[in-house]
Amino acid sequence: MLRYLLVRTAQTVFAVFVVATLIFLGLQLTGDPMENLAPPDMSAAQVEELRKAYGLDRPVYVQYLRFMGHLAQGDLGISFLSGEPALRLILQRFPTTLKLVLAALFIAVLLGLPMGVGAAVRADTLTDRTLRFLSVLGISAPTFWIGIMLILIFSVNLGWLPSSGLSSWKHYLMPAFTLSLYRIALFLRMVRSTMLDVLNQDFIRTARAKGLAERVVVYKHALRNALIPFITVAGLQFGHLMAGAVVTEKIFAIPGMNRLALDALYADDRPVIIAFIIVVAVLFAVVNLVVDLFYAIIDPRVRYA
Repeated sequence: MLRYLLVRTAQTVFAVFVVATLIFLGLQLTGDPMENLAPPDMSAAQVEELRKAYGLDRPVYVQYLRFMGHLAQGDLGISFLSGEPALRLILQRFPTTLKLVLAALFIAVLLGLPMGVGAAVRADTLTDRTLRFLSVLGISAPTFWIGIMLILIFSVNLGWLPSSGLSSWKHYLMPAFTLSLYRIALFLRMVRSTMLDVLNQDFIRTARAKGLAERVVVYKHALRNALIPFITVAGLQFGHLMAGAVVTEKIFAIPGMNRLALDALYADDRPVIIAFIIVVAVLFAVVNLVVDLFYAIIDPRVRYA
C-alpha cells in the first residue's frame, strides 16, 4: 500500500507539472495582459513600468522557469487586480464552493441512488418508465434555466427562500438542488444499469435459491457489487462540480472560487487563473486516489501492492 501511495503521489506531481506547463503556454497565446490591466489614460512609459513590475518584459523561457520555480515553492504569483497572493485568494473561496458541492452531492446520492435501485428492481414497470422519463428531463434541463426558475418560483413568487448569498442553510437549498438535478438523473440511470447487470448474475440467483429475503439480496449483495462504478462516477462528478459550478455561483451570487476564476478570466488576471487550474488539477488527483482506496473497502477482491 505504501508503494502504491508513493507511485500515485509521483504521478500527481507529474500531472501537475504537465498541467502547469500547458496553462503557461496557453496563456502566452492570449496576448498581452497589459491591454486589460493598464488604464486607458496610462502612458506608454507607465505601461512598460507596470510590465516590468510583473516580470512580463522578460523572454518567455525566463518567465516559464521563474513560474515553475515559484510553483515548486507553492507560490503561484500575485493577483494583478488585488495585489494579493493568487493561491490565497483561491483557498479563501475554496470552502464556500466545497460546502455547496458537498450539499449538491448529498442530495444527488440521497435521491439518485435509491431511485436507481428501485427502477432496476421494478424494471419495465410503470415506476421504471416514469423514473427513466424524469431522468431524461433532469439530464436535458440546462443548469442556468433551473436556477432561474427556482429563483422565480421560490424567491420572487412565493418568497420562501433567499435568492442569493450564503449566510444561512436556506441559502444552500436552491443552488445545491440546481447543481444536483443533473447528478440525480445521472446516478439514477447509472445505478439502474449496473443493478440490472448484477441482478442477472449467478451469485444473485444462488442467494435467492438459498431463501434469502429479497431486501437482503438487493441491498447487501447486488447493490454492494454495483457501487464500484457508482463511486467512480460520483468521484468524478465531485471534481467536475468543484471546477464547474461557475454558472450556479454566478446566478445565485455565491462568492465561490469558480466565480472568482470567471472574474479573473474576464480581467485576464493570469496568476488567479493559473492558481485555480492548479488547485483543480490537484483536487482531481486526490479524488481519484480516494476513489481507488474506496474500491478496496467495498470489494475485498481489490488489493493494492
